[in-house]
Amino acid sequence: MYFSNFFDYLSNEKKYSENTITAYKKDLNTFYGFCKDEHGINNISKIPYSIIRSWIVNLSDSNLSPLTINRKISALSRYYDFLIKLEQIDESPTKNHKRLKVQSKIIIPFTEDEVFSVINVFDDSFEGKRDMLIIDTLYSTGIRRDELIKIKLNDLLFDENLIKIQGKRNKERLVPILPSLLQNINNYIKLRSNIKSSINNLFITKKGTQIGPSLVYRVVKKYFSKVSSKVKISPHVLRHSFATHLLNNGAGINTIKEILGHSSLASTQIYTKIKLPKIISDYKNNHPREIKKS
Repeated sequence: MYFSNFFDYLSNEKKYSENTITAYKKDLNTFYGFCKDEHGINNISKIPYSIIRSWIVNLSDSNLSPLTINRKISALSRYYDFLIKLEQIDESPTKNHKRLKVQSKIIIPFTEDEVFSVINVFDDSFEGKRDMLIIDTLYSTGIRRDELIKIKLNDLLFDENLIKIQGKRNKERLVPILPSLLQNINNYIKLRSNIKSSINNLFITKKGTQIGPSLVYRVVKKYFSKVSSKVKISPHVLRHSFATHLLNNGAGINTIKEILGHSSLASTQIYTKIKLPKIISDYKNNHPREIKKS
């Protein structure tokens, strides 16, 4: 099955990221292989929903999570929407599909004390300053891991105390820089200038090459494992912590939405459910059994 026109459309018109397109390619090729091997179908443009339903059962039997299955069906739906746009089909076979129920996972944010403890454990080497800046930037701005990796030196708008961030689907937004973060950026750039590099990315390795997603994950995991016993430690937990701490300290949810780069307020509202320290405090201070003790 030939999907190249669809992938060109996602890249050029919809501005999907390379990672998303790669995932879509894998999902569509997997579905095509299933249709061919299990049902003898070589053209998936016009198939009944029953075939898709049998694929969902097959994926479920392979112990894939509902979240993963939903993502695969979403890729399929986007493909059929594309065929409708080209007037190759009249309606999508996924038109009446209902997403599988996904059990929401509560992400426990780092405490403010945990974050402040980590910021103070780095050495003065190039990699030490870089790793500290990676964590400081993630926590001070709430940006995504992939957004951090893409930051260029000319994205730093020092006069305005802003960073230009290239978000999902290449959407740009401006994110404020705290004075403390600005100082750490300047200190790092001085060390970076001693590294031979042909690229303009802010964050580089000591060999002058671009850092990757795995390096950012390892940095966060390495340092937060020293101060936190949380099971889940990742760059996304730092983003979550940023939003939760801002909300707990009185920031408006619309402000947080804009900084995070959410297209929908619904995506940001998840953080209104995670005011865990306040919940625990209110519980202890207001439960009748605790009140009687005091």
